[in-house]
Amino acid sequence: MGDPRRPHLVVFTGAGISAESGIQTFRASDGLWADHPVEEVATPQAWQRDPGRVLRFYDQRRDQVRRARPNAAHKALAALEKHGFRVSIITQNIDDLHERAGSRHVLHLHGEILKARSSVDPRMHYPLPRGGIRLGDICDKGSQLRPDVVWFGESVPHFADACEIAAQADLLLVVGTSLAVMPAASLLEHAPLDAPCVLVDPEADALAPPGVARLGQTAGKGVPALVRHWRREGRLWLPETVVE
Repeated sequence: MGDPRRPHLVVFTGAGISAESGIQTFRASDGLWADHPVEEVATPQAWQRDPGRVLRFYDQRRDQVRRARPNAAHKALAALEKHGFRVSIITQNIDDLHERAGSRHVLHLHGEILKARSSVDPRMHYPLPRGGIRLGDICDKGSQLRPDVVWFGESVPHFADACEIAAQADLLLVVGTSLAVMPAASLLEHAPLDAPCVLVDPEADALAPPGVARLGQTAGKGVPALVRHWRREGRLWLPETVVE
């Protein structure tokens, strides 16, 4: 992750940061999820019942991700890394907006929509630079390809890696997540006891658990503001705009 002597910011991002780039959140009342019950498109049982429907749904989501562009929050985090800070991003999001903004150390807890994987061997991944997945597209073992996403009811394969990264934080920044999705929400428990933690979200006052500082702003406004403070001072700290 780079020189251990440099300040290490660990960032945990959720759907809220991508929503500002036009990607609908799971709980939104409109958009792609609204007419698709979870049980019908995002579970292993749905895949067994009707893989064609599941593939069509994720093709829609993939098109949406390709049209989206990184916003000010994504860009600010990438700029902080270029400024000499160690920045490790753990994201619940399946889009590639952090990478397109320029961040180099991104761990996707719930998979990556611009990849396919084997339905029999989860270690076998295939990039999808264009197009989608069709019935009959197979892996090298002859099995149908599926979206490289973690469905409801499946384990989170990279959670242990995420815990290890969180344990190395000098400051933990949480952006655009309700901290309600487990096991990801328990990442805060793995950060060092002396590492400050701040939640950036318009609903931060209601969402932040005890001991977590709050910045009640959108990701596109709050994250760049924090990054400006840190770049100016050359260290990670909680400015007066943050409520402790």
